[in-house]
Amino acid sequence: MSRPVPSRLRRRTGDVLRGSPHRRMQIGFLLIAIVLSVFAARLVQLQGVDPRSYAQMAAQEGQRTVDLPATRGEILDRNGKPMAATVDGRMVVADPKVTKEVAPELATILSERLGVDYFETLRRLRVEGDGGRFQYIARQVPASKAEKVVADIQEEFKDDKGRPFAGLATERDPLRTYPNKTVAANLVGFLGENGKAGEDRAIVGLAGLEDSFNTYLSGKDGEARYEVGAGNQIPLGDNTVTPAVDGKNLTLTIDRDLQYYTQRVLQQTVTKSGGESGIAVIQDTRTGELLALADYPTYDAADPYRYDKGLYRSSALTDVYEPGSVEKVLTISALVDAGLGFKEQRFKVPGQLNRQDRPIGDYWDHGTLKLTLAGILAKSSNVGTVLAADQFKKGQLRGYLTRFGLGARTGLGLGGETRGIVPQGAAWTSQVGDRIAFGQSLSVNAVQMTAAVNTIANGGVRVDPTLVKGAARTDDGTAIGTDVATSRRVISEDAARETMLMMERVVQPSPIGVAPGAQVPGYRVAGKTGTAQRVVDGRYDGSLSVSFAGFAPADDPRFTIYVVVHRPRAGSGGGSVAGPAFAKLMSYTLRRYGVAPSGTKPNQTPVEW
Repeated sequence: MSRPVPSRLRRRTGDVLRGSPHRRMQIGFLLIAIVLSVFAARLVQLQGVDPRSYAQMAAQEGQRTVDLPATRGEILDRNGKPMAATVDGRMVVADPKVTKEVAPELATILSERLGVDYFETLRRLRVEGDGGRFQYIARQVPASKAEKVVADIQEEFKDDKGRPFAGLATERDPLRTYPNKTVAANLVGFLGENGKAGEDRAIVGLAGLEDSFNTYLSGKDGEARYEVGAGNQIPLGDNTVTPAVDGKNLTLTIDRDLQYYTQRVLQQTVTKSGGESGIAVIQDTRTGELLALADYPTYDAADPYRYDKGLYRSSALTDVYEPGSVEKVLTISALVDAGLGFKEQRFKVPGQLNRQDRPIGDYWDHGTLKLTLAGILAKSSNVGTVLAADQFKKGQLRGYLTRFGLGARTGLGLGGETRGIVPQGAAWTSQVGDRIAFGQSLSVNAVQMTAAVNTIANGGVRVDPTLVKGAARTDDGTAIGTDVATSRRVISEDAARETMLMMERVVQPSPIGVAPGAQVPGYRVAGKTGTAQRVVDGRYDGSLSVSFAGFAPADDPRFTIYVVVHRPRAGSGGGSVAGPAFAKLMSYTLRRYGVAPSGTKPNQTPVEW
């Protein structure tokens, strides 16, 4: 039989069994206080301890930044025809947060269809952390191609609910095209990516005018920032846009059609002569504007990576060589200007001249000849030129050559131009001076030499050769172009005309001249041949550079043309190789620009006495 429980024990047992309302409230308040303390500590951390970093993280999570590429300025020829143009293009971009799960499959497809590197693409599709949710995969892809590739991938990688794959997209990215391919590629250059693998690389000029005028042409990219939610832009979110500033057009003095024809004639000339390379320059006599500046071999600016990098430069500016007998027109015009020579001046010219360490001879064997100064030039006598140059005072010829522009850059705006070499000070010995008089022991580039000969065509006034119409600044800050070109008088107008009359005899048939192949029917032509030994590592290597420089109409010059062929087969000469090429180019240029025939006959200045 059980015993009854005392009432006080019954109350305590009930407290334990049923609980006290007061006690339950205490426990509840304690739990609420703990939770609120955690929230308060987190709030202090967010707003007081490191607010910027957390705000930035939140902003980045809900914000996307997209570059707005500027439209690159076009490069145009003198008639407004495009040499480098900008068309609609796209960049392909990825969201690594979405693409990392299928990165290997995507990288394979993208490398096959867009030609991008597989491993670099794989890395970008998987990048995490600071890499963000925006990675470039390919730049400057034709719009139709980029959109087709991305659309196909979005369809192929749909999710289980049939929604298109959201890991790839396209953005506007103007595409550079070179519609003329090899025409003026040595001048225009091309674009490409700079920087190292693994970096977001910019599209910049890598050669030619695209390189030296990169800032002028490229403008300034803009930027768009907008909030996103669930992968889509929030229409009323915090969206800001900094517009792009498009680049400026660059208009050249080059005539595209004439450039094409010049390159074709040059290629035929070099190939036919068995030469290694060649240069052709066409200059407007009065303005100094270059209408054509051709190199052979050259490359295709639309597909440059198939070619050797050495072809990216313009050899007309970067390569130097001894000009040979073309330089004689500078020597003789300086003599006339200094009052030391005239076209009918008489000289007895021996077959050989013994000077210093070695004899000086002519390219043909002969006894003593009675030649006028015009005859020395017409027959291209080294011996006669040295005898005539003996009349110069010390330093006088060097001063003239400097004023003609030798030994100084022309400043066309293309990178890598060489100065050439005109010996100075003690380096100009009497032996060196003798050889410089007929075109050895100094070096030039082709544009320098063209501008020097053009000085004679232009009545003794040298005008800066120019490649750009108007005025523009290169990336190094140099202002160039027709608006800032300068001119200076080098020789008198009378001296220039006297020299022209002697140069006219050069193109007469033998036995008077040496370059009848340079004649242009219907026009009077003044010119000079050149044949020079080539220097390699400080020594003559046995090969030659042959050339012809001249202008027409001789009695009222409009164009100066210079053709050079390096390393033609043995037995080649300036008159036989470069002269006919000059005639083709001059004939085409005169007809293209509607220059009337001379209407008078060449002068008959005597070459012998």
